[in-house]
Amino acid sequence: MAEETVKKVKNRGRKVPKKYESLKKEKEEVLEVEREGWWVYILLLSTIVILAQSLKDYTFSFDNVTLTYSIFILPIIYFVTNYITKKYGYGKSVIGISVSGVVLVLFSMIMSFAIGKSFSFYDICGGFCGYVISQFVNLTIYQFLLVNTTGSFVLTYLTYLFAFVVYYLFYTLIYMNLLVFDNYWISYFSTLILQGLVCFLLTFFDVNIQRGIEV
Repeated sequence: MAEETVKKVKNRGRKVPKKYESLKKEKEEVLEVEREGWWVYILLLSTIVILAQSLKDYTFSFDNVTLTYSIFILPIIYFVTNYITKKYGYGKSVIGISVSGVVLVLFSMIMSFAIGKSFSFYDICGGFCGYVISQFVNLTIYQFLLVNTTGSFVLTYLTYLFAFVVYYLFYTLIYMNLLVFDNYWISYFSTLILQGLVCFLLTFFDVNIQRGIEV
């Protein structure tokens, strides 16, 4: 509004009132801060990935099913990625996924050396591949929804759920021996249900996020 007023006044050959110049300057400053603030969310994404990796060995049980506390962190990871996509664009999300993936490997290496355990990439290969592939699947679908829809709650929610399915699918393909466990599928669907409940709440925030300047 301020920018349009300034243009109209300039086109009429009159001096621009100071209040409109001030409003335009403030708007430009806000946009500049928004353009440069994307790295903070990439740092946040990497931090949450580290937290999820740290909690994967802490478990809780119910009805003979054992689950890890990290399942509650995973939905937040996808939420932060989607926020970056919506506010700063597809390219920034790709950077975020790449950086957080590298951080995941480096953190696992450091922790292995810290506890005196030999590091093997195979130990985290399932989690790493599942994370990166599911993130890019989620990112591609979410970007498509941003471009072609007006922010459907149902479609956004289903995107989250599909990302979880892809994550555990690739994790399982790498660790096929998990399929012989009697309670594997119970744990699998219990995990999806719990994460689905978390994402149902996150989707309310997701669909109400205002689109950024690059989307």
